[in-house]
Amino acid sequence: MLCVVAVIAGALVLLGLLLEAVRWLVIIGAVALVVVVVLAVVKGRQAMHHSARHR
Repeated sequence: MLCVVAVIAGALVLLGLLLEAVRWLVIIGAVALVVVVVLAVVKGRQAMHHSARHR
C-alpha cells in the first residue's frame, strides 16, 4: 500500500514539473514568435524604404 502511494506521489510530482516546463516553453515560444514578427516587420519596412529610395 505504501509503495503504491509513493509511486502515485512521484508520478504527481513529475507531472507537476512537466506541466511547469510546458508552461515555460509556451511562454518562451510566444515571446520568440513576437520577436520574429517584429523583426520581419522592421526588415520589411527597411526593404520598402530602401527600394523606394532607389527609384
